[in-house]
Amino acid sequence: MRLETLWDADVAQRYDTPGTGMFAPGTLVPTVDRLAHLAGDGAALEFAIGTGRVAVPLAERGVPVTGIELSEPMVERLRTKADEATIPVIIGDMATTVAPGTYSLVYLVYNTISNLLTQAEQVECFRNAARHLTPGGRFVIELWVPELRRLPPGQTATVWRTDSDYIGLDTYDVLRQHAVSHHIRFDETEQARLSRSPHRYIWPAELDLMAQLAGFELESRHGDWSGGDFTAESHDHVSVYRVPPMS
Repeated sequence: MRLETLWDADVAQRYDTPGTGMFAPGTLVPTVDRLAHLAGDGAALEFAIGTGRVAVPLAERGVPVTGIELSEPMVERLRTKADEATIPVIIGDMATTVAPGTYSLVYLVYNTISNLLTQAEQVECFRNAARHLTPGGRFVIELWVPELRRLPPGQTATVWRTDSDYIGLDTYDVLRQHAVSHHIRFDETEQARLSRSPHRYIWPAELDLMAQLAGFELESRHGDWSGGDFTAESHDHVSVYRVPPMS
């Protein structure tokens, strides 16, 4: 599964689910509120901007937003919501592609850093964020915590959601630190459609080391966008890294 082909026109067409899932107000509003606060009076750069789920409402809050995105079909979907002048997008990968200008905030949401399938690429993503930021600027990552504690001996999969029309499960390759998310959707005829996405999972401590290699300091880590505590039972985290301000 290559990322260039994973996010194709069919996926882009089905990606947006207004008002539900990751587009639900309870998920999206706290995300945009936090990012707008962190951006302050500066501009924001979104790695893997996709169809603009976060970028469009953030720009509507008055934050200038630029995006980097590998999938042209996803950007075409974004263009139905905002033109190039409103939200400029550079086609390319988030580990190496450079956007013009400097930013007070770079952000990478909804587990997307794990779509980079090697540790080296993930470290380069941090370095790419750092090169775009002004002194004191922040890099925000939203990421899930690997659920390996739920794997008994001999089992390689965890089921993380079951609805009447959807089953979600992850299969793990613990030697390579890889996981594949399997999404099984049922339509009104009860026919099933399977889609999959590959990931390299990252423990929070490993993420912090990647940040240090790129010159960042960990500023905060919470269990959600609203500032809830990050605990041993948290399924996700929102981590804010900062470039040290100039002395």
